[in-house]
Parts: sequence; C-alpha cells; structure tokens
Amino acid sequence: MKGFVLNRFARVLLLTFALVVAGVSQGGCENRPKTEVVGFPPSFADLAEKVKPAVVNISTTKMVKVPGNPFRQFFGHDDQGPFGDFFRHYFNDVPDREMKQQSLGSGFIIDRDGYIVTNNHVVDEAQEIKVKLSDGREMKAKVIGRDSKTDLALIKISSPFENLPVLKLGDSDSMRVGDWVMAVGNPFGLAQTVTQGIISATGRVIGSGPYDDFLQTDAPINPGNSGGPLVNLKGEVVGINTAIVPGGQGLGFAIPSNLAKTVVAQIREHGKVVRGWLGVTIQSVTPELAKSFGLKEAKGALVSDVAAGGPAEAAGVKQGDVIVRFNGKSVDTSTALPRMVAETPVGSSVPLTVMRGGKEVTLTVRIAELTEEKLAAQSGGTEQTLGMKVGELTPRLREMFGIRAKSGVVVLNVEQGSVAEEAGIEPGDVIVEVNRKRVKGIAEYRKAMAEAKKGAPILFLINRKGQGLFVTIEQE
Repeated sequence: MKGFVLNRFARVLLLTFALVVAGVSQGGCENRPKTEVVGFPPSFADLAEKVKPAVVNISTTKMVKVPGNPFRQFFGHDDQGPFGDFFRHYFNDVPDREMKQQSLGSGFIIDRDGYIVTNNHVVDEAQEIKVKLSDGREMKAKVIGRDSKTDLALIKISSPFENLPVLKLGDSDSMRVGDWVMAVGNPFGLAQTVTQGIISATGRVIGSGPYDDFLQTDAPINPGNSGGPLVNLKGEVVGINTAIVPGGQGLGFAIPSNLAKTVVAQIREHGKVVRGWLGVTIQSVTPELAKSFGLKEAKGALVSDVAAGGPAEAAGVKQGDVIVRFNGKSVDTSTALPRMVAETPVGSSVPLTVMRGGKEVTLTVRIAELTEEKLAAQSGGTEQTLGMKVGELTPRLREMFGIRAKSGVVVLNVEQGSVAEEAGIEPGDVIVEVNRKRVKGIAEYRKAMAEAKKGAPILFLINRKGQGLFVTIEQE
C-alpha cells in the first residue's frame, strides 16, 4: 500500500512538471514577456513600386559667363611678374563669353494639376526646365515660386498631361529616431534610384539658413537626389532630400514635410513666402549666461538687441530678456524661435513670455511682415575701415558667398586701390581674428580695431572658403 502511494505521488509530480514545462514552452504563462520583432519590412519592393512613378527627373539649363582670359584668377591686373605680363598681353583682349550649363536634380508630383516640389538650388536661375516622368514622358516646366531660406521651390508642368501619379505630404513631426525611411531620386543622373535607412536624428541645425530644422537620415543621398522625396513606410513624404556632407558616410539631410506644407501653400497662393517678424536679435543661452541671468536652465532665446519701431519694442520686450515661450509653445533653443515667428500669420497678436530679473513676464506682441530691409536692419550694422566694408555674418550672406565659417565678420566690399585690396582681401572673406584676438561679431571687431596701435601693421586671420589665411594690412 505504501509503495502504491509513493508511485502515485511520483506520477502526479511528474505530470505536474510536464504540464509546467509545456505551458512555458507554449507561452502559457500569462506574466511571461513576449519577444517579437516589429517594424522591419521583409522587402521595400512594394513601397518602391508605389512611390517611384511620382518621382521625376529634373534637368535645367542656364547661361553662365566664362572669362575670356582663363588665367585672370591667377594673374590679376596688378601682377608685375613676367607671367602676368605674358598672359595679359595674349589673353586680356579675349572677350568674356556665355555658355550653357546643365544640371540634374529630382522632384515629386504633389497633385494632378502638375505641381512638383523640388529644391530651390535645383532650379535657381534656370532658363529652361525639363521634367521627365518615370514612364518616359518628357515635358517643360515653369517656376511658380522659390524660397532660398528653406531651399524649396514649386514648379509646374506646362505641357498637356493625364493620369499623373502623386505623392502625399505626410506628418514629419510623427517621425521618431529609428523609424524606417526610403529615399528616391536620380543620383548622378541614374533615374529612379531607391535607397533605404532610418531617421538618425530630428531638428538638426546645420547652418544652411535661419530656419534650419532638418531630418537626418542614413539613407544614402547623393548629388542628383536633391529635391527627391524621403518617404515613410506608408509611402507618405516626410522629407525633401536637400543636403549631403561631402566625404561623410551615413549623413543626409531632408527638409521636414510639415515645413514644406506651409512654404508650398504660400508659394502656390502668393508666388512667394510671407513670414512673420518679431524685431529682435537673439542668441543662445549658454550655462554661463543662464547663471548670469538667474535662470534655472540654459534654455530660451536671449534678446541681445531690439529693433527700433518693431513689434517687440511695441510689446515691451527689452534687451536682456530671455524668451521662454511664444504663442503658447516652449522656446527651448534660440534656433527654434525664428521658425515659430516665421510661421505665425502676419497681423496676429500672440502671447510672449520672457524671463526678466528672475521673474516671468507675459507680453502680447503683434506680428509684422518680415522684409529684406528689416532682415538687413536686424543684422547689427556694418563697419568701414582700411578701405573695406564688413558686416555681421547673416544667413543671407552665408548663402550669397558660400561661407563655411561659424563666426566672424564678413567682408562686403573692398575699395579699389585701398590697403585692404593691396593686402589681398576679397569680398566674402570672413575675418575671425584681429591681432590674434577672436572676433565673433561686429562689436568685437570694432573693439579690436580701436585697440590696434596707430601706424602699426594689423594682423588679420581670415577664413576663405573654409581655409584659414593670415593677412597683414599696413595702416595708412
């Protein structure tokens, strides 16, 4: 009897153990976490098939001037050496000529009326624009409007068309770091090329303009991809491919679709972009500045100057205020504020919260329209010395001269026959040091020049197209 009980107990124990093992192996334990892989598509083929028909190849033609004397950049009019004399003698009488320059880019159709979104730099100064569809159809297009500040342009097919495929502008704000994306375009003229990757970062500021807010991706983007779409797994455009880093690997940048929606809508309606203007010059809040201004965190936009007669002055904004909220939205960085203001309808009144003396102050500001004159007035002024005119390094001047330097003052003009011209200073040069003292803006430049010893040579460190160069100027 005793053996029967033991055997029976052993059988029950063995059966219970078997059931537990079976339950675990089949996921029967309700509290056991389940591991599953989600979001990784088995193939991008269906997505590519859906997107590619609406992506177009854009070829442009423009006229550029070619100097008749190809050696002019090496031997100027003042070069007195034997080579300078030779090339001036044989080539100076050769007139400049014009020649056609062709370039390629990408774009995508956004509606059946034939409107196409691309980059501003793809169609800038183009005399002729041709659009080639994925099915081989080729037609001319015209520019509806361009916006250099965001590098966006809207063009329209002018030839007869039918059954145009289109792409929808999606919600770029919903994209998270790590989300899958696919880029489509025509790199190096190779039509309908598809690459895939992920969103590497959002809100990137790369110094290309005042409204930088790029999506960063590791999806390969190459020359010719400019203007093409960056799409999510739904086939919606979340970015417009616009920038690459030469020599960089896995670094591509796209304009967020939500920014493009606003710009494209205004171009389509007005032919241009109308932006709001606050009338302040701002700078970043560093930990040191935060401590000086009694702030708990290094956040916000520090007001370094207030434009006379501008909306901010009328609202009561003062120099030294730190803007922490605009129209109900938190201003975490100084780069965020210009975008917020620009997107605010002109004429609207919005709340503006600043930190002043350690206390929050809420003001009401009426937004005005930003014009080129107001933008120039906000730059901080210019200075004329030694036969050269210098000014603050603004986004517009960066674009105009192709400047890579992060700080300094830019040379706007050099007088003929001046000591600056004799020293080799050129418009577009960025002065970053004066007598070995760092110069970040016009105020520091004026101070350094005032401290220079009268009659003594002045040593400048300039940045020319990304390269450093020391120049000495003899004072007159």
